Amino acid sequence: MSRPQVIDDTEHERVHDKVAAIDVAKDSGVVCTRTPHPSRPGTRQSRIWTVKARMGTIRALGRQLNKDGIEKVTLESTSDYWRIWFFALEAAGLAVQLVNAAQAKNLPGRPKTDKLDAQWLARLTEMGLLRASFVPPKAVRDLRDYTRMRARLVQERTRCWQRLEKLLEGALIKLSSVASKLTTISAQDMIKAMIAGQRDPKVLAGLARTGMKAKHDDLVAALDGMFDDHHGELAQLLLDQIAVLDGKITQLDTRIGQAVAALPAAWGINADGTTGPGAGTGPDAAVLPAVTRLAQIPGVSENLARAIIAETGLDMTRFPAAAHLKKGQGNTWLRGSLGQAALGAARTTTFLGERYHRIARRRGKAKAQVAVARSILVIIWHLLADPAARFTDLGYGYYQDRTDKDRKLRNHVRQIEALGFTVTLIKDT
Repeated sequence: MSRPQVIDDTEHERVHDKVAAIDVAKDSGVVCTRTPHPSRPGTRQSRIWTVKARMGTIRALGRQLNKDGIEKVTLESTSDYWRIWFFALEAAGLAVQLVNAAQAKNLPGRPKTDKLDAQWLARLTEMGLLRASFVPPKAVRDLRDYTRMRARLVQERTRCWQRLEKLLEGALIKLSSVASKLTTISAQDMIKAMIAGQRDPKVLAGLARTGMKAKHDDLVAALDGMFDDHHGELAQLLLDQIAVLDGKITQLDTRIGQAVAALPAAWGINADGTTGPGAGTGPDAAVLPAVTRLAQIPGVSENLARAIIAETGLDMTRFPAAAHLKKGQGNTWLRGSLGQAALGAARTTTFLGERYHRIARRRGKAKAQVAVARSILVIIWHLLADPAARFTDLGYGYYQDRTDKDRKLRNHVRQIEALGFTVTLIKDT
């Protein structure tokens, strides 16, 4: 008879004596508490009532739950309606957990009403059968608000440039066919000159700078269109909107930098052991700042590093392994940042760049982007889980150096022999 294996419960599997659960809707929530029965030992009692989703009533609920000695409150992640409940009850000092609806309600044959849902959530909570979803602390939530707003403004700015390109195409100006993009200084100078009334293609092409000068003849042909005053008026409106967005994005960059600097877990550590918002920047630093650590990964800029930290947080103990960080569909904002990083890494001569191209050749670019994004997320988990860790690139030739040469020879010989040839291998000395 083998020795029994001892497995301790994790924190979320703890059995609780007094619990509450809330089935959340837009305007209200159904609250259910589960506590020991006051007069029948060994049995439980449920109390169910409806509470309006307003700060005042939820604060009062928090006081009542604290008075009743509630140990754990469970909320179901329904749209964004859970936020007012989570933040208000958390501020009241209660232990609140957010759970995915899939693990809470997937039970066939169970009747579906708000009261029964709340009671079922409460029973699962008291038995420790629900794993809480990740909700970052307030400082990280604030950072997340800034980075998500920045992403939205960048998207809007991109749309403005696309509208400007469409406007030029409508005016028969093919500038974007010659210039790599309209955001270059040369292209902007030409657009501003057309807005100011200049229509001569040769004069406009003469505004080209640096490498664009070599495309003079192509520019002359591309700028010969039917751009008139009404196009100029619309183009100016778009440029004005882009300038406003640029200013807002710069303002957010400053606030994001300040928000990251306010997170002690993101600070570096100098060689002498001192720490602070500006520590860890020297070549002999014991610990690099979190943003610097992530920005060493190919394809990850400092802006992307801040956006990733805003989504994952800095406490990797919430994710026992990298697989927990990337489990399921995950976070759409995090996926977007990782997708950008993967495309950036694909343009580098690094291990990740080689990995992208190897997969893209066999399975396509979309799957290669997803695979490299997941690899980057694993690297991020390790760098944040161990602040003293540093990113080390395996190199562009990593796969080739480790390929079994004998196996490659056999494969090539087999393919040639299949064509009807006899192969004799002679090693070059």
